[in-house]
Amino acid sequence: MIPMARRNRIKEIINEKKSVTVSELAKTFKVTEETIRKDLQLLEEEGILTRTYGGAYISYGVENDVDINLREHIYVEGKEKIAKTCLKYINSGDSIFLDGSTTSLHIASNLNDKRITVTTNSIKIMDILSKNPNVKLIVIGGRIEHPSLSALGRNAESNIRNYFFDTAFISCRALSMINGITDSNEQQAEIRKIAMEHSNHTYLVADYTKFDRTAFTKICNFDKINSLVVDKSISPEWHNFLESYNINLIECE
Repeated sequence: MIPMARRNRIKEIINEKKSVTVSELAKTFKVTEETIRKDLQLLEEEGILTRTYGGAYISYGVENDVDINLREHIYVEGKEKIAKTCLKYINSGDSIFLDGSTTSLHIASNLNDKRITVTTNSIKIMDILSKNPNVKLIVIGGRIEHPSLSALGRNAESNIRNYFFDTAFISCRALSMINGITDSNEQQAEIRKIAMEHSNHTYLVADYTKFDRTAFTKICNFDKINSLVVDKSISPEWHNFLESYNINLIECE
């Protein structure tokens, strides 16, 4: 396949899947990973995609469910700021829920010496916290979805309904003053919705890129969350909007 044809096919793949890895593309086209990296660089220069460690993704589209192995390397600094801020609101003895987001993954990585109970549907968080002797770990069972490496579906939804939390840390794909808090995956949204209903206090964690956008399916309206933690200062319009819902806004800088 000539380079131009290969790059056109890569465009089709990433528009369909929303994210791609270098290793997968190299196997698909039977070329070296270096060749694929050059292809992705050219496509990024055209404005088609954004490269990240190990692959590339596109940020537009309402059904945009980027592979978690790529999301781990996107906006890392902001997610780490959010995670360290969230630690201030977690007390020893608490029962908390961490969803299948990469921001929750950062929270899990920073828990260290807190003696708490953590319930999660995330395989990656399970792997991290299974090595933490201070954490009593509850894992929600269900069908494992590969893009997010989290348990989803009817069994997971039924399972999580058995638990209640002092605090839930919930992420999303987008926030809109008009359309509310939305996600790219219906089943992920349902798990988050149930966790919020079963929590005494819900923290929505969102980096600045998620504001003023709308994803595929609704998680909830703003009246269902108690606090919003964001990595950067947001606009006065958002300040006023959140204040109207009596939401505690926590800006990390």
